[in-house]
Amino acid sequence: MRDNTPLTRRLCRCVLAACAAVVAFASAGNAQEMRVTLLGTGTPIPSMDRFGPGTLVQAGGKTLIFDAGRGVTQRLAALGVEFNSLDAVFLTHLHSDHLVGLPDLWLTGWLRGRRTEPLAVFGPAGTVDFTRHLQNAFSFDVAMRVSDDKRAPAGGRLAGTDVTEGVVYESGGVKVIAFEVDHWPVTPALGYRIEFGGRSVVLSGDTRFSANLIRFAKGADLLIHEVVLAPADISESDPRYSAYEHHTMPEQAADVFLAARPRMAVFSHILSGWGLPDADIVRRTRLKYPGPLELGEDLMQFEVGDTIVVRRLRGS
Repeated sequence: MRDNTPLTRRLCRCVLAACAAVVAFASAGNAQEMRVTLLGTGTPIPSMDRFGPGTLVQAGGKTLIFDAGRGVTQRLAALGVEFNSLDAVFLTHLHSDHLVGLPDLWLTGWLRGRRTEPLAVFGPAGTVDFTRHLQNAFSFDVAMRVSDDKRAPAGGRLAGTDVTEGVVYESGGVKVIAFEVDHWPVTPALGYRIEFGGRSVVLSGDTRFSANLIRFAKGADLLIHEVVLAPADISESDPRYSAYEHHTMPEQAADVFLAARPRMAVFSHILSGWGLPDADIVRRTRLKYPGPLELGEDLMQFEVGDTIVVRRLRGS
């Protein structure tokens, strides 16, 4: 007898969507395009709809991850991305929601992908210490994987690098430029501009309204920006006020987009804890900004070429 319950139908749709995603991922685009996928668009709040912050950028044969929040490894697996193809991970700052997926990405990537070289991790001051302590924390597991599973020892290491504003990575025609943003009191905090073949993608990281971000985002093809959706009349007595004042409201993001003028603007790292509908993010942004705009979703993908093609790869 055929099982046609709503749950079964939903699972089937998700499986079909995942298969379609792998096909699209493998076949779309050409050598001069940049492919950007939102692996996670969420925050520290656990959610099955929005995993932790993470963005995948593929260009010039390079596979780069920006932030490694909760679930980044599962999202890469759903996309069919080979773990041993990862070239580097870039951290915007050292808040836990941007880091908790790194041990999984590192160790599962080594175990399943049989990586034979250390995983390069770039980030603000403190990244070297963080990666060193992480290796100490997992030293037992790493030793067992080498002795019992016969994995290459070098693949079980992290190569951490502290970076400051400027070019931090350049290979295969792909350039990554770090720049400072304003996530006070979290300092330093970084955004990144990725350039390839005359195209550019900018990631804001966590930030308030930032003039420096605008400077580095000028004329970008794709600008992915964080956002906090809070009441317009929020009071300093609100217990969540600190979350509000460390991030960017939709109206402020609109000012950023108007000044930077990207070909397309995208919201990610979507912070909302006041019971307001996500649709208000776009509505409030549209009060000022009329340009191309997307409210990010997990596994939303952008092909950045002569045109910017948007794909939604998740099942519903």
